Amino acid sequence: MSVTLIIGTRKGLFTVRSEDRRDWYLDGPHIAGYEIQSAWLDPRTPRRGYAAAHHPVWGIHIYRTDDAGDTWEPLAEIPRHHAGEDLSSVKTIWCLAPGVAAEPERLYAGIEPPGLFTSGDGGHSWQPVRALADHPTAALWHPAKGGLALHSIAVAPNDARRIYCAFCAGGCYRSTDGGATWTPINAGVHAPYLAEPYPIAGHNEHRLLMHPGDPLRLYRQSHVGTWFSSDGGDTWSEITAGLPSDFGYALATDIRDADTLYTIPEASTQMRFPVDGRLRVYRTRDAGRSWEALTQGLPQSHCYCTVLRDGMDSDHLDPLGLYFGTSGGHLFISGDRGASWHEFARYLPPILTVKACAH
Repeated sequence: MSVTLIIGTRKGLFTVRSEDRRDWYLDGPHIAGYEIQSAWLDPRTPRRGYAAAHHPVWGIHIYRTDDAGDTWEPLAEIPRHHAGEDLSSVKTIWCLAPGVAAEPERLYAGIEPPGLFTSGDGGHSWQPVRALADHPTAALWHPAKGGLALHSIAVAPNDARRIYCAFCAGGCYRSTDGGATWTPINAGVHAPYLAEPYPIAGHNEHRLLMHPGDPLRLYRQSHVGTWFSSDGGDTWSEITAGLPSDFGYALATDIRDADTLYTIPEASTQMRFPVDGRLRVYRTRDAGRSWEALTQGLPQSHCYCTVLRDGMDSDHLDPLGLYFGTSGGHLFISGDRGASWHEFARYLPPILTVKACAH
């Protein structure tokens, strides 16, 4: 199958395409000059895609493509907390996410100031999910150094009622009724940086990822530690042991195996680069009971880049293809489940997001 990578950077969007996952071709920049925080081709309609674009002068826009990323056009609206608010009321659109296959026009967005939004017409209009914004635990959300925003959204593939989301400085939440009501899913996850070490909400979450083949299997990278749940977030088990640090952002899964997870640990919250300056992807194939470092083809000395929360993705083909980008503009590709890596690019602008679409 062909694979298209959508690469969002601080200076525009790039596409990387391959017909065989051996020869790759780079195109771009598209939406040049904009910071692309979230971008992907829609798995329900692969020629369609969306990108959240930000510019300090030209403002915030959602762009759409209908030709698999060759051209992009801005939509008229963006999600806003209140009708009539100036567009400048939105600081950042942190993430865009698709709905279920039965609703091909359904989209979700997470923004800063924190909020979840939905669109039923392909992004032409947006409605706030008030039940989450008005949740009683919202008083526990607090701005951290990285802001207060909703950055991760996942909808169960065959059940539009099951939605997960995560906030930086807010924690993780679940709805099982399409967003009408929400439950915080943070029980047992420690937050030693807060006055209450096991709060119901308020956690500084870096990433929440639902396994695409099992919507009850969740993985989260918290501010301190990596965790997994097999019951939709009712309970969590920490799986940090075996990793060189408890800090990081990026996660990726394998659709064929819910126990497989990939992550890229970083040294610490102060030193946001690979531990010991060695760029290593860690893989577990037993839901975190053990980890192995995957290093072939990756720099193993004096590497001081960062891989952000949306900077790694998998294509879910067999064998699994994995892709990640760095703050130094490097793009790394693996076609063998991470056993070996190829540096495809090294001079792109700082990479914020990498999304793979097999078609």
